[in-house]
Amino acid sequence: MEKLWKGRFKKPLQEEINEFNASIAFDKRMYSEDIFGSVAHVTMLAEEEIISFQDKELIIEGLEGIKKDIESGELVISDDYEDIHSFVEGELTKRIGDAGKRLHTARSRNDQVALDLRLYLKKETDEILLLIKDFLESIVEVAEKNTSTIMPGYTHLQRAQPITFGHHLMAYGMMLLRDKERFEDAEKRLLVNPLGSCALAGTTFNINREATTKVLGFKGISENSIDGVSDRDFVLELASNAAITMMHLSRFSEEIILWCSWEYRFIELDDSCSTGSSIMPQKKNPDVAELVRGKTGRVYGDLITLFTMLKGLPLAYNKDMQEDKEAIFDSIDTLKQCLKASTLMVRTMKVLKDNMREAAAKGFINATDCADYLVNKGLPFRKAYMIVGEIVSYCLENQLILEELSLDNYRSFSELFQEDVYKAIAMENCLNKRISRGGSAPASVKKQIEYIKEKLKDD
Repeated sequence: MEKLWKGRFKKPLQEEINEFNASIAFDKRMYSEDIFGSVAHVTMLAEEEIISFQDKELIIEGLEGIKKDIESGELVISDDYEDIHSFVEGELTKRIGDAGKRLHTARSRNDQVALDLRLYLKKETDEILLLIKDFLESIVEVAEKNTSTIMPGYTHLQRAQPITFGHHLMAYGMMLLRDKERFEDAEKRLLVNPLGSCALAGTTFNINREATTKVLGFKGISENSIDGVSDRDFVLELASNAAITMMHLSRFSEEIILWCSWEYRFIELDDSCSTGSSIMPQKKNPDVAELVRGKTGRVYGDLITLFTMLKGLPLAYNKDMQEDKEAIFDSIDTLKQCLKASTLMVRTMKVLKDNMREAAAKGFINATDCADYLVNKGLPFRKAYMIVGEIVSYCLENQLILEELSLDNYRSFSELFQEDVYKAIAMENCLNKRISRGGSAPASVKKQIEYIKEKLKDD
């Protein structure tokens, strides 16, 4: 296949080197963006009278025909070409002749690839935002049904204080809301038009960069032509956002795995989102959650690949930068896949409320409230803390819970205990008293749900 740059060379490229050098196997997914950018570019060239109106019409008709034929399957993108840019230009020239050779006027593959990647990642970012929103809505749906479902809250994976399942889910809701905001913020730096930077120094043609910026839907122009072709911060930022979001999905998945185990039995995953064992007929495995947890490391690896690839590059464009695409494509593909699977898993899972309530009762998670009871009776907190610690130790030795301890037993530890201690340590009361903003009281959880709903409504 004839290379765009063959004029300088006397020997053809070795086949092994050609395969090593080519990127079309993975950058062909950007064919639509390449054609969109080319249409914007050639329209501007005609408006500035750099090429003729007739050539512009021929080129646009040819580009639109190529896009239509690719999407219908009539035209197969050939791996014989070096990249998607040379394929489109080569196919265009085959179809319309010399007019197709004018498409590349005042443009380099360096600014072309930067443009295509920005356009493609804008499309992917918009899809990711929709998927995050869908996952958030699924969490909100389950949380709304469980604003009063008591469960033990944990620190150090030890039962700590009473919360509700809705409250726990809202913690992940806030994480995903931040993820959404990070992707939205990254789009501000993504929507910068590099077209017109050419190879690195700009062009001698009197082009109109503002015109292509408007047509392409960008918010601004790269103000330095060297930076225009060598900047990949936007790729790093999206990969970093993907890694953070995957970390949140992984933490959530870890809890799903724990909760659906026989040791917890807080939830049951739907048959449609679980798998079985080839040898143990009783098994119901949380493969979705485990795969999300596992794929998180893959997305971390993509981010490190990008950082490592860029860290030692001199300005401006270097062939190393071709390595950005496989890493960011994999990162985005993996995140999207995990968001879709996680949403299905949450929407179909069954919450085992009674098991959560039973676990809360057995974990002494109302011990802090017992100590607060003594504080309200006038005892210093540290003294109250010590007394309740002794009571918990006594209960463990005698296989009791705080609610089962007799008043006489309570009074043997402190004369301040009265009959109203049972009201103070009742699980529902412990929960309902935590009315501080962001707390676990059902009323507070409902406000958190409304907060997320309002944020989603703003879209």
